[in-house]
Amino acid sequence: METIPHRKDFIHHQNSKLSDNIRELVFGMEDGMVSTLGAVTGIAAGTGDAKIVILSGLVVVTVESISMAIGSYISNQSVKQVEARKLYEEGTEVKDYPEAEKEELIEMYIEDGWPKNLAQKMAEVASKNHDLMLKEMAYRELNIDPAKEHRLGQGAIVMFFSYIIGGAFPISMYLFLEIPQATYAAIILTLIGLFLLGAFATKFTKINWLKSSLQMVALGGLATLIGYLVGRVADLLF
Repeated sequence: METIPHRKDFIHHQNSKLSDNIRELVFGMEDGMVSTLGAVTGIAAGTGDAKIVILSGLVVVTVESISMAIGSYISNQSVKQVEARKLYEEGTEVKDYPEAEKEELIEMYIEDGWPKNLAQKMAEVASKNHDLMLKEMAYRELNIDPAKEHRLGQGAIVMFFSYIIGGAFPISMYLFLEIPQATYAAIILTLIGLFLLGAFATKFTKINWLKSSLQMVALGGLATLIGYLVGRVADLLF
C-alpha cells in the first residue's frame, strides 16, 4: 500500500518578506560592493590620498543608495501602473466580448496541454464569473498575478540599506590602513563579501551555490580592474 508523505516532508516554497525583496537585497548589496570598490580603487590609484578616497567613497555610497532606492520605487511603481492598465483593458474585453474571450481562453488551455473537452468545460465555468474569468486571462494571456502585492516602499528601503551595507565593505579598510594595504584589503574583503552574497542568494534561487558565488566574484573583480586602470590612466594624464 502506497504511503502518503507526512506534511513536513513536502517541499515548502519560500514565502517571506525577505524572499519578496530578494532582487532589491541582492542587487543593492552587489552594486554597493562592486560600484564602490571600483570607485575607491580607481581614486586610490589616482590620488594616493586616503582622505580623498574615504570622502569620495562616502559620497558615492550616499548618492547612489538614494538613487537606487528612488529607482527601485519608481520602476516598481511603473510596473504596477502598467499591470493595472492591462487588467483594466482585459476586464473591459471580458465584459464586452465574453464569447471571444472564452474561445481565446480555451485555446490557451489547450496550448498548455489540457484536453480539449476539459479546456472547454473549464472555460465555460470561468466565463460565468467575471472575476474568475479576468483572473484566468490575467494569468494565461498577460502573465500577471492579480493578487500580487507591490510593496513599493518596502523594496525601496531594502535597496537603500543593502547598498549602504555593500558599500561599507571596501570603504572600511581605508579607515584603518594605509593606501597600498587598504586597497588590497578592500579588494579581498569585498570579493569575499560577493562570494558569500552569491552563496546566500542560492537559498532562494536553489541554483548551484558555487556557480553563483564565482559569478559574483568575477563581476566584482572586473569592476575593480576597470576602476584601477581608469585611476592609473587618469594619474598619468593629469
